[in-house]
Amino acid sequence: MLDPHGPLPFAATVHPAARPATRLTWDSREASPEVAFVALPGETMHGNRFVEAALAAGAPFVLTDLDVERAVRVPDAREALFTWARSERAHSPLVVGITGSVGKTTAKSYAAAALDAAYMPVYNTMPAIACFLVEHGRGGRPLVVEMGIDRVGEMAELVDLVRPDVGVVTSIGAAHLEQLGSLEGVAREKGVILQGRRGLVGTQAAPWFPRTPTYGFGEGVTHAGEGLDVTSRGASFTFRGLPVTLPLASRVQAEAAVLGLALAAEAGVGLEEAAARLAGVQVPGGRYRVHPGRYTVIDDAYNASPLAVTAALDALAAFPGRRISVLGRMLELGETERELHAEVGAHARRRADLTYGVGAFAHELGDRAHPTVPELLADLLMEVKDGDVILVKASRGISWTPEKRAQEGVGLDVVVGALLEARG
Repeated sequence: MLDPHGPLPFAATVHPAARPATRLTWDSREASPEVAFVALPGETMHGNRFVEAALAAGAPFVLTDLDVERAVRVPDAREALFTWARSERAHSPLVVGITGSVGKTTAKSYAAAALDAAYMPVYNTMPAIACFLVEHGRGGRPLVVEMGIDRVGEMAELVDLVRPDVGVVTSIGAAHLEQLGSLEGVAREKGVILQGRRGLVGTQAAPWFPRTPTYGFGEGVTHAGEGLDVTSRGASFTFRGLPVTLPLASRVQAEAAVLGLALAAEAGVGLEEAAARLAGVQVPGGRYRVHPGRYTVIDDAYNASPLAVTAALDALAAFPGRRISVLGRMLELGETERELHAEVGAHARRRADLTYGVGAFAHELGDRAHPTVPELLADLLMEVKDGDVILVKASRGISWTPEKRAQEGVGLDVVVGALLEARG
């Protein structure tokens, strides 16, 4: 419990009616009699505007600079939250921070399963991470934190907040180039997570960090899985002689499982128990989730970069039947975006039997090119047949129409839903 009347690592005036909470939120819509609200400054408005709504929802207390009922009153709620997070994090026995251009969420899921750790949900903003650390820092379990960045200097801020005992870089690829500038810039910024602490890097990222221990598959890997076999049914391999089976998994999931087992071995966790937990991992929707049926849908529509799309297309190639790729625009690629889309489209044509593209670079991405999602769907739903395997992947900003995109940013998850509904 988070008791506002107990010792706090910051100076505050606590309203006598403030009560203990089970967790914190920066989103007033999540406030409840068990969930306290932190009123933070935002890009367009301040969380103080929602304090009364949080109190009306029964929030046990609100962290704010306002003099209101059940307030934990501080001069700066953001700084107080981060100070609280650092203080609570110090009580955790092991904190693993994970970054990378591709595979952060998947690696987080498998690392947490292997370690039997508490882990961050999908959101990985600094306020979300701070609330997570406050809630779980004293829980006695390892913590696994996803640490994504899209601007210079952000990783240094995250490392100062999370202070991971182990830093992990899954991959280095063309993502957020508008802010980070180049692959070298991506590697430099993400590599901050490795400085001054134990580090592990995936084999794809290894050339950028030549003195850091590696995990994955191949010759010379520090923590290596062996005998990898990937089929439409999943992936299997051995780790230190232990057989590991991952249903409906690709190579990316297998590499994440090796990371989890390497972390478990270092932490003294039993590998057999860790491997058993790995077999039951379910990654969040949109991150290479396979939906078998009379035709198979691979939902990888949460986000996309050239490296991620290439990996997904390689996984598609392992399936029997007619393989169909449905690809949309990849965002934040800077001046080389047309060239990068063309390279990905060429790879799609090598890996898939039928290729679709939608949006600004539809012709680069697929032979069947459509400007909007509704036009794509009309064609795709007429084409798909029993036995087909359809991969759907794009950045989240891809929308039904330009107007709809500006309003809601509807993505290709709509295509996944329509395919599953039509399949019955």
